[in-house]
Amino acid sequence: MPFINLKVVGKLNKKQKEEIAREFSDTLLKVAGKPKEYTYIVIDEVAGENWAQGEKFFG
Repeated sequence: MPFINLKVVGKLNKKQKEEIAREFSDTLLKVAGKPKEYTYIVIDEVAGENWAQGEKFFG
């Protein structure tokens, strides 16, 4: 059972989330033979003020 936890800065709309889920599921099916119905995907939308690269915050 594949489990994907994707973290992104900012908000995504429903259509973007659906496309991400479709693409990730398609890739796991094609590359690893994992059925889509067993693939779980969680998308965490993180505010830029809580996301940093090195010393630089994105908020």
